[in-house]
Amino acid sequence: MSNGYVYQKIHACPNDCIVYRHEFKELQKCPRCGVSWYKVKDDDECSSDENTKKGSPAKFLCYLPIIPRFKRLFANGDDVKDLTLHVDERNYDGMLCYSAGSSQWKKIDHLYLDFGKEARNLRLRLATDE
Repeated sequence: MSNGYVYQKIHACPNDCIVYRHEFKELQKCPRCGVSWYKVKDDDECSSDENTKKGSPAKFLCYLPIIPRFKRLFANGDDVKDLTLHVDERNYDGMLCYSAGSSQWKKIDHLYLDFGKEARNLRLRLATDE
């Protein structure tokens, strides 16, 4: 990629049943729904295993390793300021303004004292668009 990020393509079932890795990497069809790993052309028969592997994968995911992305964040001084905002400019007025005031954040600080003391430790949130 032109922005310096390296990514890995991981082939997946078109119906989101599995990813074709580990125990599934040698299969040609999804063991759960039976859909082919590869795109099937309109003129090919769906049952022909020879024809299905000639095409491109029906679906793939782009995996971006997280550690190089974190390193890039901490390489920029402006980003570091934003990443440590929860310690440097935290407002303790009792109002929930951002994640640092949440009960989950406080629980992590309580359970893992050393982790909570280091301002540069990052906490990730899971977000979906569904």
